[in-house]
Amino acid sequence: MLTNEINFRNPLSIIGGDILPEGGFGAVLARAGVGKTALLIQIALNSMLNNKNVLHISLNDSVDKAGLWYEEVFRNIASQNDVKQADRLWEAALPRRFIMAFDTGGFSLPRLKERLDSLTEQNIFIPQTLLIDGFSFDKNTRKPLEDLKAYAKSKRVNIWFAMRTHRHEAPGPDGIPAPLFHVSDLFEVAILLQPEEQKIRVIALKGEIGGSNHPPLLLDPSTMLIKNDE
Repeated sequence: MLTNEINFRNPLSIIGGDILPEGGFGAVLARAGVGKTALLIQIALNSMLNNKNVLHISLNDSVDKAGLWYEEVFRNIASQNDVKQADRLWEAALPRRFIMAFDTGGFSLPRLKERLDSLTEQNIFIPQTLLIDGFSFDKNTRKPLEDLKAYAKSKRVNIWFAMRTHRHEAPGPDGIPAPLFHVSDLFEVAILLQPEEQKIRVIALKGEIGGSNHPPLLLDPSTMLIKNDE
């Protein structure tokens, strides 16, 4: 199995799709440029290397650019973990990934459901995990998100979103950042990337990552890979 051949001595596996239930929502929150996409891709790679299909929806980058992101992150992981057969593992994992790119003006959650139905009904690709990178959250997105969550449960798929935070936006009363607090009840897991001096801390705002006995997690600013804070 791929997970036996690629030894993730980093803690990537603990924030993979398995921490979300079928139909569950997860969010990665951070300011611009802090590492949301890099973390989403690591979550995707963990799923792919565990023989699960991942559909990546990009509203910021082209299909080619998103694909290059994947290869760069994978190569960094393989190098960090001294993987001997990286090329073979990469080629084996690729069929588990499908990337769609949308212009932000032409994207909506109802349209996403239509595209998903088309993929699955034609047996082109049946995802188990979705990543949505670049979707704008506001007070008008609650009903579409509720509909999407019901749809995700019916399709037995979990969904991760990247959410951009802003310095000027005050958090909600429970400390949840502005893009999430009005829909936080729809999310089982929320992860905040918090820059701190030369570190980027990985903080669980909702749900649990790693368990109480696991050391705190960081996103390495030089490689954008998850690591333990040791």
